[in-house]
Amino acid sequence: MRLTAVLFAVLLPTAVSAQESAPAAEDAAVLRRIYDAALVDSPMYGQLRELVEKHPGRLSGSKNLEGAVLWAKAELEKLGCDRIELQAVQVPHWERGAKESAVVRSASGRTASLAVLALGNSAATPPGGRVAEVVEVKSLDELRQLGRERVAGKIVFFNRPMDRRHISNAPAYVGAVDQRTRGPALASELGAAAALVRSMTFADDDVPHTGNTTFPAGVAPIPAAALGVSSAQTLANLIQTPGATVELKIHARTLADALSHNVIGEIRGAEAPEKVILVGGHLDSWDVAPGAHDDGAGCVQALEVLRVLRAAGHRPRHTIRVVLFTNEENGIRGATEYARVVGEKNEVHLLALESDSGGFAPHGFNLGNAAGDAHLRAERWLPLLKPYGIHFFQAGTGGVDVAPLMRFGYTVAGPTQDAPRYFDYHHTAIDTLDKVQPRELQLGAAAMAALVYLVDRHGP
Repeated sequence: MRLTAVLFAVLLPTAVSAQESAPAAEDAAVLRRIYDAALVDSPMYGQLRELVEKHPGRLSGSKNLEGAVLWAKAELEKLGCDRIELQAVQVPHWERGAKESAVVRSASGRTASLAVLALGNSAATPPGGRVAEVVEVKSLDELRQLGRERVAGKIVFFNRPMDRRHISNAPAYVGAVDQRTRGPALASELGAAAALVRSMTFADDDVPHTGNTTFPAGVAPIPAAALGVSSAQTLANLIQTPGATVELKIHARTLADALSHNVIGEIRGAEAPEKVILVGGHLDSWDVAPGAHDDGAGCVQALEVLRVLRAAGHRPRHTIRVVLFTNEENGIRGATEYARVVGEKNEVHLLALESDSGGFAPHGFNLGNAAGDAHLRAERWLPLLKPYGIHFFQAGTGGVDVAPLMRFGYTVAGPTQDAPRYFDYHHTAIDTLDKVQPRELQLGAAAMAALVYLVDRHGP
């Protein structure tokens, strides 16, 4: 008895260790095949080229977005999906119109043209433009303190730069973007004639970055535009002497909502097809932007996940679903409609992963769930992923389009990248194919496929 017990005690850890190592070895082999498939002969860069060159400026309501929807459907058909759906969504339809302009004139008569782009939802100026004095502020609180008497009839100039002390540029962006998203509405409430906003970027150039601004119900839209960084600095210098004015011309208009679609394709799971693992990006982009990083890269990476899983010989246990969302940029109605249908059908999602921070190589993932422990649970996979440059999981809320699924108790995720250049290109005309490095794009897709595989095999 004693000898048997001793032998059992000695041999049991070895047996358990062998049992535990077998799945790990199998997982490691599959991950190797996933990365091999993504890094060798990937079609992604060609797909991205076709998307951004044939369908640039994919803003909601545009013909280019309609073309991109059909392009995405054709790409899913090539992948041999078990089901493809164009999920109808009514989206906002705002158009920029003719090229906008802004000219500052100092009290001494010195003039300078400013690099300017109207913000989404901006109103138009009168046909001949609008001329007004400028009041500069660094925050919404500062604008409130000025009050209506000092703001009414003037152009409000929001000139707070992104905080360079942040190591990651994402919190710097979040810390400054309220000027663009909510500043013009506050200016309107105080009677301002228009609003100008310093672009959200660290780049020392004069490329204006557009983006959305919102006017809540009951707040009249006013002309609102972004300035390139150099132009913002020029304006700040020339308005130091009282009496300086800006002549602003914007020709935008808001039309009736238009029909668009979320593009959905899936490979049906072999064991539990009723449970879904979502991988996606958003198909729309700003009207001036080819949208290579934002978010053409995320779209082709989502398509690539299906391809490389199949190339690696993995037969999914659960349904793997690609969703290319519409209207992320100026309304998130695609995400809202998708989440509504998920709730209506009571669809179970094990994971909803969206790539929407550019086609850069990831070093980790952010994950979120109701319990707040998704990133901690995923850490068990780090030994498998570290050889491929994935070093951490952190708490987060995934991409904008998948975040609404958290309210159902589902886990959401997004790749976390070292991408200091992302906000050089974000929402600009220079978000072009040449800014995307093919190997980084491939590494991102491989990492996403690896996470999808691990969740499919082991659960979130």
